[in-house]
Amino acid sequence: MLQQSSHGACPFVAGTRRPDEPYPGREALRSAGPVVLAEAPAGGPVAIVTTAALARDVLGDPRIVKDTAWAPLGWDPRAAELEPTAARALSLTTTEGAPHAALRRAHAPMLSPRRMRARRDAMRDTARELLAGLGEGPVDLMAEFTTRYPLAVVGDLLGVPRAMLDDAVEACRRMFGDEADVAAAMGGFARIAATAMQHEGLARELRERLPTDVTDEQVHYLLFTLLFVGQLTTGPALGFALARALTEGAGDTAALVDDVLRRDPPAPFTLWRFTAQEVELAGVVLPPRTPVLVDVAGTADDPDAGPGPGLAFGAGPHLCAAVHLARAELVAAVDVLVTDFPDARLAVPATDLRRVDPGGIAGSRLAALPVHGLRPRERSGSS
Repeated sequence: MLQQSSHGACPFVAGTRRPDEPYPGREALRSAGPVVLAEAPAGGPVAIVTTAALARDVLGDPRIVKDTAWAPLGWDPRAAELEPTAARALSLTTTEGAPHAALRRAHAPMLSPRRMRARRDAMRDTARELLAGLGEGPVDLMAEFTTRYPLAVVGDLLGVPRAMLDDAVEACRRMFGDEADVAAAMGGFARIAATAMQHEGLARELRERLPTDVTDEQVHYLLFTLLFVGQLTTGPALGFALARALTEGAGDTAALVDDVLRRDPPAPFTLWRFTAQEVELAGVVLPPRTPVLVDVAGTADDPDAGPGPGLAFGAGPHLCAAVHLARAELVAAVDVLVTDFPDARLAVPATDLRRVDPGGIAGSRLAALPVHGLRPRERSGSS
């Protein structure tokens, strides 16, 4: 059972609320100080950083690592939603130091702003194709679009045949099941990755850029993270961005997307970090193996968070490698909805929309986004 934190409320509770309703206890968390101790969902204390300035220090501190080998010894990895340790699975998320730098060098040219700008029209075409295929509605975009679209975009980049899109959607769904489901999902992702490496695309390019001692199985895991984590984070953000565009108008789409990422980040907290030695943060001494989180959602109005999406993509050495991809695909989808489907409207009053907080460190998402009027605008030159 979760205990209260030192500020009097549990920051990891599940629940349902209106999209514009603040997370319960968020203001109390911020007002409690720059470092707040709470009870972690998997047990024991967790230090939550609530200010952007200290967050940037923490996100760049080599003593505070993401390798889950440093998690508290009593934690159940499944209950704590932990990735495998860096020794078990090569990952941008959990590696540190020189191995992490080598992985970033391999990924960075493929996910650069220039490469993403070159893919902008292809992303728009994908959004248009998927939306047009839904019919005029009413249709729930959370169920029918916000998972398929990110998977299609990343799959196209990697070289995954479109015929495997349904396989990818099913694998993502099974990742939230029991151990047998997760094992089946990982097998599905491995097959998708192996197929992508046989086609022209970034999967093959990544294989060529990685050190020669990296195995194909390790490449498969890296491709899994691009596909699964890409939709896991972009999908919920896309729901909020589309809802904002439908209720308020898009205006400057890039600015709207950045504001959504700032106020409704894909996850309310960073992924788990752990102290690899004793660390003092704002006067609070943390022993080794102490879990550390940054309250990303709570820094939305903190001027030290910086411009644009704030800390939604993290900062420091572990800044999300796919930041330019995520922003480009979000902007493309919102642009297409408002430009190419001008009759699209919410099928329910905006006040009926609800966001679901799953609890723990997972991000919230809209329960549903019912839309009607998905009639494509007649394009110039069409008959």
